[in-house]
Amino acid sequence: MPSQSLLRWRNEGLGALDEIEAAHAAIGGTGRGRRYATQQVNQAYVVLLSSRFQAFCRDLHSETVAEIIRAAPPGYALPLQGLTAGRKLDHGNPNSGNIGHDFTRLGMDIWADVYAMHARNQRRRELLDEMMEWRNAIGHQDFNKPRLRGRKTILLKEVQQYRSSCDALAAFFVRAALDHIHGVAGATAGW
Repeated sequence: MPSQSLLRWRNEGLGALDEIEAAHAAIGGTGRGRRYATQQVNQAYVVLLSSRFQAFCRDLHSETVAEIIRAAPPGYALPLQGLTAGRKLDHGNPNSGNIGHDFTRLGMDIWADVYAMHARNQRRRELLDEMMEWRNAIGHQDFNKPRLRGRKTILLKEVQQYRSSCDALAAFFVRAALDHIHGVAGATAGW
């Protein structure tokens, strides 16, 4: 059975992203060519994707902590509950640094773990951080970022690539978290 966080990501998160992509098609059509009105939708899509992925990462972190607590001896449960206190994913973007920081608190090197699972995960991490640059540029209306190379417009195909990367990373994050739970709490622990 998959984790609850992955189920929410795949059902609610991707469903909301499907809706914004349908809105894009309704405004600009599906053919090639310039569609100036769709730029606002593309930017909204980036921000929505970022927020939905942040929710997934935060939910997975909480779910992982809960599974570790459930398997811990009674005296260890209270200190383990502090693993979610001050979590960067509660107030910061889901960039690779914040994700890595929060899962490191659980004794995981999530990026090393997902790199070991698939060679393309390093590129997916790069795309995640590029998406975070766009998210911040859009959210703060400050497009003077070296990574954006002076661009102020984002293409639908770029957002779709970010979405695909986030979806793949979500599955690998769940596998890495479950492997960690098994290592800490035994093979029967987890979802």
